[in-house]
Amino acid sequence: MSVSRSCLCCVKYLMFVFNLIFWLGGCGLFGIGVWLSFTQAEFSSLPLSFPSLSAANLLLVAGGITMVTGFLGCLGALKEQRCLLFMFFVILLLLVLTEVTLALVIHIFHDELDSKAQDELKEGMMIYKSEPGLKKSWDNVQKMFKCCGVTDKTDWYDVLNGTLPTSCCSVGIEQCVDGWTEPCYQKARQWLLDNIPCVLVFGVCIGVVQILALVFSMLMYCQILCAEKHVD
Repeated sequence: MSVSRSCLCCVKYLMFVFNLIFWLGGCGLFGIGVWLSFTQAEFSSLPLSFPSLSAANLLLVAGGITMVTGFLGCLGALKEQRCLLFMFFVILLLLVLTEVTLALVIHIFHDELDSKAQDELKEGMMIYKSEPGLKKSWDNVQKMFKCCGVTDKTDWYDVLNGTLPTSCCSVGIEQCVDGWTEPCYQKARQWLLDNIPCVLVFGVCIGVVQILALVFSMLMYCQILCAEKHVD
């Protein structure tokens, strides 16, 4: 076996291993998204801007794309096909750029994004009395997190003519007068931050694997191209 062929085989199997890890990581992200979706099923009628719901959807999408990309990379490595490798490289490069852009946007504009999400939730509260599904979701949120309103309990005053829903108080109270003081948006956001560190570490590891997979896919593509020219 020639030296170039030996190098190609080495790169091929290294790329397969990295893409297998990448695919398994996608499965993990997708699984966490499914778990988060099930735990937040009682809030499903709320707008998607609700912190835990938006995180669940983001993980589902990211996990699905990662699984497909990882499978494509494994297939390209085993088949040694330039077309598959180039497609994998382009998709993975776009994925990495999208992730970096999204992270920068969230970091730079997090205050504006929080404000917009809170406004959307407040708008959704206006149909609390006429939409049973939304009513149930808001009641479940407030009972679970022991909170009231989006940013303050006074958010309910315009919706319920100066009164509060019974879910703003302890169970068993027929008429809620005082209500919990903590806002639901911040409570849900804090719950998410308390439960997400492991996912963030996992995401960083997946990012490192992505970079390595990019390097090896480009290296393998170049080696296959050189080998084909040498044969010709």
